[in-house]
Amino acid sequence: MRRLRSPYLLAALPLLGLVSAWLVGSLLMASTPSDVPTPPAPARDFRLTSADGLSLAATYWPGRTASSPAILLLHGNGASRAATAANAAWLAGRGFAALTIDLRGHGESAPAPKSFGLAESRDAAAAVAWLRHTGHAKVGVIGISLGGAAALIGDSGPVAANALVLQAVYPDIRRGIRNRIGGILGSWPAALLEPLLSYQSRIRLGVWPSRLSPLRAVASYRAPVLVIGGGGDGHTPPEETRALFAAAAGPKALWIAPGVDHKQTCDLQTDAYRSHLLAFFSASLGAP
Repeated sequence: MRRLRSPYLLAALPLLGLVSAWLVGSLLMASTPSDVPTPPAPARDFRLTSADGLSLAATYWPGRTASSPAILLLHGNGASRAATAANAAWLAGRGFAALTIDLRGHGESAPAPKSFGLAESRDAAAAVAWLRHTGHAKVGVIGISLGGAAALIGDSGPVAANALVLQAVYPDIRRGIRNRIGGILGSWPAALLEPLLSYQSRIRLGVWPSRLSPLRAVASYRAPVLVIGGGGDGHTPPEETRALFAAAAGPKALWIAPGVDHKQTCDLQTDAYRSHLLAFFSASLGAP
């Protein structure tokens, strides 16, 4: 009887691996709700509606005038608009209007499966449309990691903004997943396990992994781009940040923040970072 068990066990291992990969994929796509503190006046919280009807939590800081250039800040995976509130308040202090939103499945927005920027692009588009309807003719976007993907890979192409900051943004979903697995298990397990996660996109989202590629999408964005990466970022290494910069077709600038990892790159609030933002938006949108 013991001899008979081994073949059955060996046959069951691939199935067990596939089931485990599917469960991990479900976990990665699960909503991550969280409470967001109410900001002090003159900022105000409100709700806006995404293109497909989801309710999104948002916070708006008015600019120096009703028509001042506006900046939309899009947070990274697992975060919320709380992560971008300090930089939004700082931009408002420089005269820009600022808008932060919780992407679907995050913060106080409606729960929804995460899609690595694909469906989240509808949230970014709705936020830009709201800013224009409010009277801001010039709109810039800061897209952080997942937020950067959301600004680029929508069904209609990149978001209709006048300037775009791409911060800690992965070049494509396969490399993004491989780098994250590799940082935990090493390069060989990452090479073996990554396809089991990446190719779930065909079943779950109806697209091949190649569709989830900010690197490919940025080539169709013609307005000014500032690409920011971290010198110690293992999730999006500097060479991948430089590849994203090289693919941008319009006016562009690159800054690699020395020594910082992925989380630190997503959470930058340093004087050097803000100096790059202020110079970029003042040149591309005009000073408020």
